Amino acid sequence: MEGQEFVHKPVLLYETVGSLNIKPGGCYVDGTLGGGGHAYEVCKRLGSGRLIGIDQDGDAIRAAGERLAPFADKVTIVRSNYENIKEILNDLQIKKVDGIYLDLGVSSYQLDTPSRGFTYREDAPLDMRMDDRKDRTAADIVNTYDEGELYRIIRDYGEDRFAKNIAKHIVRAREKEPIRTTGQLAEIIKAAIPAKVRATGGHPAKRTFQAIRIELNEELGVLERSIDTMISLLAPGGRLSIITFHSLEDRIVKSSFKRNESPCICPPDFPVCVCGRVSMGKVITRKPILPSQKELEENSRAGSAKLRVFERAAQDSPQQSEG
Repeated sequence: MEGQEFVHKPVLLYETVGSLNIKPGGCYVDGTLGGGGHAYEVCKRLGSGRLIGIDQDGDAIRAAGERLAPFADKVTIVRSNYENIKEILNDLQIKKVDGIYLDLGVSSYQLDTPSRGFTYREDAPLDMRMDDRKDRTAADIVNTYDEGELYRIIRDYGEDRFAKNIAKHIVRAREKEPIRTTGQLAEIIKAAIPAKVRATGGHPAKRTFQAIRIELNEELGVLERSIDTMISLLAPGGRLSIITFHSLEDRIVKSSFKRNESPCICPPDFPVCVCGRVSMGKVITRKPILPSQKELEENSRAGSAKLRVFERAAQDSPQQSEG
């Protein structure tokens, strides 16, 4: 959006860049480029290497292009979803990369630009698209999903204990008139939550807005479908580093990493493995890396961030090479 700078303070910046073990001549992929904060630090360490930056948000693409201009000779920016990473690298004739990193969730810029419709703090069109080339918006979900579907996404993606009541209130309100703005939706949610709870918790609409955003942008499905592909694209010893911001994302990353490290599905009493599934590498972070106290004080949005890191096996086995 013109007139507003794309500002996003990168979370766990040095921890993420450090976790990649950057080789000066290596090739790295930033799957969620945003304003280019992490990418800038990666480029500073690259030497003769290369960075591929991917983002589906047009505002992010423009901002990152300006931010990374000093490194234009080594940066390729692609407007797409990181789910398409294999096709993107194929188009660029890149077979393997030395590192991939993701900074998941919504950016500060998206939250702070009311017209994008991500925020419940100001009244704006109910949009929430991370890629504005897509037709469906948050308003479509709010006005067309039946009560059961709304309940399911608010319960599962928002983890809100009042999901049933919120869904009921949304359906009742839209029978009178369509819900078109963030302000309308926030008021409806507020009315569905007991006053006693509203007084003590955070903003009553926070969880439902998160749920609708995740559903609209297919965030969890994209993550789940992409991790195995990203690991398969790593060169031996390459690393995949992922920053998550809520338990649903973190659970997917943790379990996917664990499965790639120990994929064997043979019964425990089998003396030797016969399933043929080979470990793709190892989990570097037994416990996630969390922001420092200093970062938490300087950036309130770092509060729920967790970084997990996976390292591709140093040598490909024949089975791995097929992937």
